[in-house]
Amino acid sequence: MKKIFYIPAFIFLAACSNKPKDKKAELADLKKQQADLNVKITQLQAEVGSTDSSKTTDVSTVAIQPSTFTNYVQIQGKIDAQDNITAYPQSPGSITAIYVKVGQHVGKGQVLVQLDNSVLLQNIAQAQAQADLNNTLFQRQKNLWDQKIGTEVQYLQAKTALETAQKQVSSLRKQSNMYRITSPINGTVDQMDLKLGQVAQPGQTGIRVVNADVLKVKADVPESYAGSVNTGNQVKILVPDAQDSLITKVTFAAKVIDPTSRSFGVEIRLPDRKTLRPNMTAIIQIANYVKPNAVVVPVKAIQKSEAGDYVFVNNNGTAKRVNVKSGVTYGGQTEILSGLKAGDQLVTEGATDIEDGDKIKVLKSNN
Repeated sequence: MKKIFYIPAFIFLAACSNKPKDKKAELADLKKQQADLNVKITQLQAEVGSTDSSKTTDVSTVAIQPSTFTNYVQIQGKIDAQDNITAYPQSPGSITAIYVKVGQHVGKGQVLVQLDNSVLLQNIAQAQAQADLNNTLFQRQKNLWDQKIGTEVQYLQAKTALETAQKQVSSLRKQSNMYRITSPINGTVDQMDLKLGQVAQPGQTGIRVVNADVLKVKADVPESYAGSVNTGNQVKILVPDAQDSLITKVTFAAKVIDPTSRSFGVEIRLPDRKTLRPNMTAIIQIANYVKPNAVVVPVKAIQKSEAGDYVFVNNNGTAKRVNVKSGVTYGGQTEILSGLKAGDQLVTEGATDIEDGDKIKVLKSNN
């Protein structure tokens, strides 16, 4: 009987405990808690602010001074001779005489090698004899014609025969000249591997002549720089093996893009340099962008955010955040297109440790 009595009572109490609370009272309670939290937050912010206000961050600054900003395209090239030519014979024949050796200076038109032209020489001798005979006959016929002796036809026949014989001799001499190798330029014999009796062939057997007094650098520039690299651009050249460097200008920039390499060729003529030789490697830096009076800052001073690039400047001992628009970067320096002006004290060292409004102490300033 006791168990039957207590069970209904328990059920009654449980039903009373599950009765929903008053929502208005609950809302009022939450608002009171929120108000208390806001008061505590305000107090803590004030305490933190008073603590931070006395804190300063050590920084270094640099004064913004407009200067000329130059961007360079760096590529690798090769030194070559302005005149680097291989001389070949124009007709095949066996070598009968070699008149030069490697390293010898030669002049334009000088005969370097003679090929066998003995048959042509005999033909020239015969043609010359015939030309001499025709010349004698013509002179006699001319004397008679001057004295009104003989006919005009006889005079013209003698004259024509002489001219034909002379042309024959000239043609044979030109053929004979094709049986030799001559230098097309003034220069030095750089390479030759010929022997007496060797059969020389046009386009195959030749002598390389180089004019090393006039050198140039040749290089291929990527297609992406076609609009900014042109004839006349300033260029820095470094030749590591010769431990030599110089500043000059681009003397030639091709207008046609190579379809295979997607690049275009440039040439830079070099001044007389005894330390430079053909086929040396050269590192060239071509100035493809130059802007005077540009605002330039170190790359490390620029910070990035979702809103864009920004820097800090010294505003009477307080860090001031300034949004900037960055341009071209080269050599650790970036051109600033907008946001900074001459005279601004740019924070360089310590810029990553400060926020907008922080107090700063300038330990080092470069003006």
